[in-house]
Amino acid sequence: MTLALDQLHGSLSDPLLDAMTFLNEVTARYPDAVSFAPGRPHEEHFDPAAIPRHLERYLRHLREDRGMAEEEVRRELFQYGRTKGLIAGLVARTLAADEGLDVDPEALVVTVGAQEGMLLVLRALCAGPEDVLLVAAPCYVGVTGAARLLDLTVRPVPEAPGGGGLDPEALAAAARRARAEGLRPRACYLVPDFANPSGASLPVEARKRLLAVAEEHDLLLVEDNPYGFFRRGGTPVRPTLKALDGDRRRVVHLGSFAKTCFPGARVGYVVADQRVDRGGGRAGLLADELAKLKSMTTVNTPALSQAVIGGMLLEADRGLRVATAGAAEFYARNLDTLLAELERRFPPGSPVTWNAPDGGYFAVLTVPFDADERALDRCAREYGVLWTPMAPFYPHGGGERSLRLSCSYLTEDRIVDGVGRLAAFVDGASR
Repeated sequence: MTLALDQLHGSLSDPLLDAMTFLNEVTARYPDAVSFAPGRPHEEHFDPAAIPRHLERYLRHLREDRGMAEEEVRRELFQYGRTKGLIAGLVARTLAADEGLDVDPEALVVTVGAQEGMLLVLRALCAGPEDVLLVAAPCYVGVTGAARLLDLTVRPVPEAPGGGGLDPEALAAAARRARAEGLRPRACYLVPDFANPSGASLPVEARKRLLAVAEEHDLLLVEDNPYGFFRRGGTPVRPTLKALDGDRRRVVHLGSFAKTCFPGARVGYVVADQRVDRGGGRAGLLADELAKLKSMTTVNTPALSQAVIGGMLLEADRGLRVATAGAAEFYARNLDTLLAELERRFPPGSPVTWNAPDGGYFAVLTVPFDADERALDRCAREYGVLWTPMAPFYPHGGGERSLRLSCSYLTEDRIVDGVGRLAAFVDGASR
């Protein structure tokens, strides 16, 4: 049997999905290239020998702290388990230590990475064709891709000039425009700290204004926070939107242990403490509704993965911010090296410009030619360096002459080498 692509879901023909597939193919085709493409943690921070230790620490917690008998421990580890997750209490404890958040474990859903959390939240909030998701532009493709799978309309909201993150006044204007068109702006997705792909961060006053805008326009803010710990030296710790939200409950908070622990575990979480009126005088939490959806998709997050992450959280009893300080220093040095090399290779007067994020994994380069798939393939083939085109991060066009550089997966000497190769390519492509 042959299936016609035009008879399958429209997302399968979407250039967004093709762009990410192409990037993976190019990366595989040129394995020896210096790659500024992947937004992944560096593997020197992983130790396979530590996995049994983390698992044993969690098992000891079950036996000694929670008083479980051996048959209960076996059931906890080997059976399907609770849909909302096994380690919600440990996640809540960690959020209190790291972010000053007082989270009821019942308001948490432990997910298969933050990506599942995005999908569950969007599915729950998308009640009809008039519902709209507003997103910071440029925006992480994982959430726009999830919205595409759900046939949810996406509207971009530009970032403020100068790397200030999503512009609160632009959000207010976008909400007003959507309502004038008979649509319902349901929520706004953003990464307030060191965003993927732009590296931009939202100042504290802008965060407070954003919460006020959400209140004024009856919006939820879907806050994604994978990079918040990874600041450059001297950058202050900014409170999350969820920490500033108080009792308004305007923020659904997405978290992941991919960057702070390790991505192979595929463990994330959603803090969804919004009240849901079920009618007839009954009420619950949005987290309970997300768990219903999860029960029909992944059923539950693997217990073994949760156990290993749970052991890591128990070992990091002062919080992950302290436990990841060494990794944060590594990423800060890498970003410093990247920015210094860009300055050295593209001196004043160069047509190339870039931003200087104060933390995270990413910087964005603007070049005097189209930074598209053809340019990427040529750069990899002839100069041995990879990067990520920015255009797919703009839901309604833009970024055609910009590229994202990720410095998290490289050593400092590879960054120096890679920027040199990139400068040679840019010089050739600009003529």
